[in-house]
Amino acid sequence: MTYAAHQQCLFETPLHHVINVAAVRQLSPFRYPGGKTWLTPRIRQWLKHPPAEFIEPFAGGGIVSLTVAAENLAKHVTMVELDEQVAAVWQTIFTDNQAEWLAERIVAFDLSLESLREELARTPQTRREIAFQTILKNRTFHGGILAAGSAPLKLGENGKGIKSRWYADTLKKRILAIAQLRDQITVIHGDAFDAIRQFATNSNAAFFIDPPYSASGKGAGKRLYTHHKLDHQELFQLLANVAGDILMTYDNAPKILEFAETNGFEVKAVAMKNNHHAEMTELLIGRSLSWLDARV
Repeated sequence: MTYAAHQQCLFETPLHHVINVAAVRQLSPFRYPGGKTWLTPRIRQWLKHPPAEFIEPFAGGGIVSLTVAAENLAKHVTMVELDEQVAAVWQTIFTDNQAEWLAERIVAFDLSLESLREELARTPQTRREIAFQTILKNRTFHGGILAAGSAPLKLGENGKGIKSRWYADTLKKRILAIAQLRDQITVIHGDAFDAIRQFATNSNAAFFIDPPYSASGKGAGKRLYTHHKLDHQELFQLLANVAGDILMTYDNAPKILEFAETNGFEVKAVAMKNNHHAEMTELLIGRSLSWLDARV
């Protein structure tokens, strides 16, 4: 099949078994743009034979790493995140044994527009204080967006404004639950490319790659993520030479199809349903995607 025909096929014939994110277990304390809750059933298919090391170089909301650890789909999980705010949350929960402090700080906070502004005007002095402010912004800002220019909700759900997504007791339960996975998870505040190189020769490693979607030129990555600049072509070239298994997820863009074909990757379009119940299509990319033929 020619590249043009392959591209047309991908855009018109996705795997049609739509996974509704509302039906998937929620583990992450984040409400995250581009979150991968919809993908968790596919991750179980992919990791039917658990690797020794699972690496997520663009951890973000972390739902895939959390699922892998919680369901023992790998012996060990490494989460890598460049954004200081997001990394602080994961390091507080998994590295510093400060999950209890963070959970109690959340339930004790009396949220109002005034208290939100007062808290965010403070300069955090510790990593756990950065973590609290990050969760606070993520749960009260439009779309959970942490990038510059984002602002608190005005109306929100049912006119509740900033309290629309502030489920303090639920957040506490989630944080304390996933904190129990701390012996299985290592968090690295650092660069995704460096992390991939670190594990590149490990043949018993699996890499899940979910980078900021900024390759299509639509601008969403710039709007949603602080660290949106990424050389996608270099990423594909780097991954083509790692010894372990690979699964990438990307927006359905011609440039990505070109990078995948050039570097010897297989591509399939997968249907999903987002939190607004809208059906969408994303690309799954790997060396072999034959396992996707099974129903989930």
